[in-house]
Amino acid sequence: MIHDLIVILGPTASGKTKLATNLAFQIDSEIISADSRQVYRKMDIGTGKDLEEYVIKNKKIPFHLIDIVDAGEKFNVAEFQTYFNQVYKEIKSSSAPILCGGTGLYVDSILKNYQNTSISVNLDLRNELESLTFEELLFKVQSIDNEFFNFDLSTKKRIIRAIEILNANHKNIEFKQSLIKNPIVFSLTIPSEIRQEKILKRLNFRLENGLIEEVQNLLNEGISAEDLIYYGLEYKFVTEFLQKKLNYSELQEKLFFAIRQYSKRQMTYFRSMERKGQKIHWLDAQNSIENNIEIIKSFL
Repeated sequence: MIHDLIVILGPTASGKTKLATNLAFQIDSEIISADSRQVYRKMDIGTGKDLEEYVIKNKKIPFHLIDIVDAGEKFNVAEFQTYFNQVYKEIKSSSAPILCGGTGLYVDSILKNYQNTSISVNLDLRNELESLTFEELLFKVQSIDNEFFNFDLSTKKRIIRAIEILNANHKNIEFKQSLIKNPIVFSLTIPSEIRQEKILKRLNFRLENGLIEEVQNLLNEGISAEDLIYYGLEYKFVTEFLQKKLNYSELQEKLFFAIRQYSKRQMTYFRSMERKGQKIHWLDAQNSIENNIEIIKSFL
């Protein structure tokens, strides 16, 4: 195989994990997750780990970078690169690993081999931003023209951290020769209305099948509400529901809207990767898995 890394991107609810696992089964490969929240233990339903999808015809597909950090801790792109490089070196000799996920910044950090990406806290900037409202912060972060934009913006703290990172990136990001010599990148694309239907269906299923209990268990184990809210999306809104700041209808409505917005930002980021020179082979998520695998294999 001429490619030393196969990348499968896709927005949330596009079916990228199922595609990646079935491809791994056919080419005898292993999967490295590129998801910024699936690294956390005991955060399973809200992060969409769907570990049952890693079993194909009774064969367990090896996966990496899932369940490597305790809930409540922080994890960043520099740490992701370190873990990735360790795993990649271990498995590259036997097969081309499949890097699969929706966190574009993590994928880009591998393809471009970012250096010095551990951005320190800027207390002066944080103090300046704390006085702004959520809407003012949102406007500010969205006005920053930066290729690294791929953040969950569902809380003030996450927006402030995003601004902190974006302001620092032009000084801190360098590119050096990568371990990866000849990657090939695929991304699933799906019409927005169908993506929204899938997001809503999946959200309702998770709310009815353990998501709320998962968040309650994390709180019971001593993870602070503040830390869970920091993780954003499902963990933010379910925590607020459990704090009785939202009723069930508001939880559904706000979470559905936030996930839809996040999926849009994912696609915007993938398109920006392409505009900046990264070749991406686009796959129709409405095709059968078998069809898309045959397309992928034709490039390998």
